[in-house]
Order: sequence, then C-alpha cells, then structure tokens
Amino acid sequence: MTDNRKSGLALIAGSLGMIVTMAVHPHGAVAAAQVETMARNLTIVHSLALASLMVLFLGALGLSQRLKSADRFDKIGLVLFAFASIAVMNAAVMDGLVAPNVMRRIVEAGAGAGAGESWRVAFRYNFEVNQGFARLYAVTSSIAITFWSLSILRNRTLARGLAIYGCVIGVASVIAVVAGLAMDVHGFGAVVLGQAIWFVTAGVLLPREPEKSFAQRPS
Repeated sequence: MTDNRKSGLALIAGSLGMIVTMAVHPHGAVAAAQVETMARNLTIVHSLALASLMVLFLGALGLSQRLKSADRFDKIGLVLFAFASIAVMNAAVMDGLVAPNVMRRIVEAGAGAGAGESWRVAFRYNFEVNQGFARLYAVTSSIAITFWSLSILRNRTLARGLAIYGCVIGVASVIAVVAGLAMDVHGFGAVVLGQAIWFVTAGVLLPREPEKSFAQRPS
C-alpha cells in the first residue's frame, strides 16, 4: 500500500470518527439519576474523538508531505493543524474525562449543599475552558484547511474544486466563530461536518496522486 493511500485512508477514517462523535455526543439537561449514564457516555464518546483525532493527524501529515512545495503553505497548514489538534484534545479531555467526575461530585454533594454549589462552579468553569479550546480548534483548523487549499490551487494538485471548497469553508467557519457561533453540539458539529467533507474528499483523491520521491539521507 502506498503512502498516499495510507494517508488517504487515515483522513477518511479520522473524519468519519469525528462525525460519529458529534452525532452521538450526549447533550441537554439530565436528572440526578441519569448522571452516571451521561458521565459514562461522555467518556466513551470523547475517547472515540481522541482516537479519531490521532488518525486524522496522521492523514494530515501525509497530505502535507504530498503537497510539499516551495511556497511552504503545506507546512503552515500542518503547523496550524497540529496547534488545533492540541486545542481540541484539551477540549475532549475537559468534556469527556474531567466533566463526568465533576458531575458525580455534584450528585454526591447533594442539592443545596455548600459543597454542591462549589462543584457547580467548577463544572461551569470546566465548560468555559472546553468552549475556549473548541473555538480555538474551529478557527485554527479552518485556517489550516485554507492554507492547504491555497497550496492545491497554486501547485495544481488534487482537485481545483476541493481547493475552492476548502477556501470557502475555511473562511466561512472563521467568520462564523468570530461572529459568535455557539460551540455546542450543533455549532461545533457544523464546523466538524464542513471540514470532514474536505478531509474525506482529499482522502479519496490522495491515492490517485503520484507519490512524492524523497532523497535518501546518507548513512
């Protein structure tokens, strides 16, 4: 199997994993009796997100290697996406590994208790941190896709339609987030879906591209 095909499969698999994550992501208010189920589901869903993110980054690395050119847009895109991946990793940890434990502490403390109120404040703070990292991912990853798309346009690789779509969705996502798009299941899910279309298409087209030849280093 060629490097391009491996990278393409990684882009597709990682993107599908992110879509499934958003599709089954628990949301909404829950009663005390439902907290344990909600906490368990949050952990499972975000574990899938973290695994998908690693696979997606492997695909992005292969994509950047294929787009390698003198303009360095491929490297800019990869650096931005690495930064974005760290941000969304933190968001997933806060929402999937930290929030469930805080929810359990709120239930254990009981309604109206002073300790319970403290845990509610902690839960709210955790949510705001999660939202900050989610916004950072949405903006930075969208700019990364824009740079990769510009590289495709300049160097005539993959497909012109993919590049145009990437520029449009990248800029539109940044504008939407800056304008106040909520990073809830629907808002963040829309960003993830828009990006997934780009990544999956790139993953389909990548194996059709000729392999890049890399000079061997002297031993």
